[in-house]
Amino acid sequence: MPSLLSDPRFAITKTGGFSLKDHTCDLPGDLGKKELKEQLEADKERISELQEVLYPAGKHALLMIFQAMDAAGKDSCIRHVMSGVNPQGVRVWSFKAPSTLERSHDFLWRHAQAVPERGHIGIHNRSHYEEVLVTRVHPEFILGQNIPTVLSLKDIDAAFWGSRYSAIRAWEKQLADCGTVIMKFFLNMSRKEQKKRFIERIDEPAKNWKFNAGDVKERGHWDAYMKAYEAAIGATAAPHAPWFIIPADEQWESRAMVGRLLREQLEALKMVQPKPDPGAAAALKQAKADLLAEKD
Repeated sequence: MPSLLSDPRFAITKTGGFSLKDHTCDLPGDLGKKELKEQLEADKERISELQEVLYPAGKHALLMIFQAMDAAGKDSCIRHVMSGVNPQGVRVWSFKAPSTLERSHDFLWRHAQAVPERGHIGIHNRSHYEEVLVTRVHPEFILGQNIPTVLSLKDIDAAFWGSRYSAIRAWEKQLADCGTVIMKFFLNMSRKEQKKRFIERIDEPAKNWKFNAGDVKERGHWDAYMKAYEAAIGATAAPHAPWFIIPADEQWESRAMVGRLLREQLEALKMVQPKPDPGAAAALKQAKADLLAEKD
């Protein structure tokens, strides 16, 4: 698979008009499940090696953001891609509907609390983008945030959304300037595939827990969600915070793509294992001498 970080079929790196119709839900090519699994295993091994440099180097943090429609495979993608890393250096946040406390702050507040520190990988399973996605489809949710300038649905206009996109762009730029590498993934699943997965969740007892009857009702807003995603991606893509449109109708394809992108991004940082300063090196040498001098 060629480099994906700058592949225009998948990587969106600048603001402007964006249409999901220009992006496939199936990965081009004829790689089978076996080949994709082998590729992911190789990439996971390399990711693990690179994480062992990311942590002690302490110069960058990596923030991976996952957005998708229900049943697109975010959880399983995160689980498979990240299964080889040291869990001490990775944390996953799954953002649900905001709490009363969270609604009493600005919409970015709870997400700012979850930004990984340098040397670590942070994963946001859903993110601050819900505030320009689900709230755009259901603007009545905004009224519950008690924003002084929003007194009715009429106040939630184009200028309101433009302000939110601007806040997101500024926040992500500030993070990037301070060493946070941002990767935003949209798992691009077709409506037909979602229907298939919903039926599987209903028919298979072991998957019943994954299904919420409300998901079908939300599916009725599919077109509105696609428009919201197109607007959000088009308004917030940037070289320092690119979106990656991941074909997600075949889950092993999406897992392999995310794994390869993560590997390529870590390699692009050109990290090197830090060397101890002269004082620390001398201390290590003395410690070794002391150990060797011990009588067993």
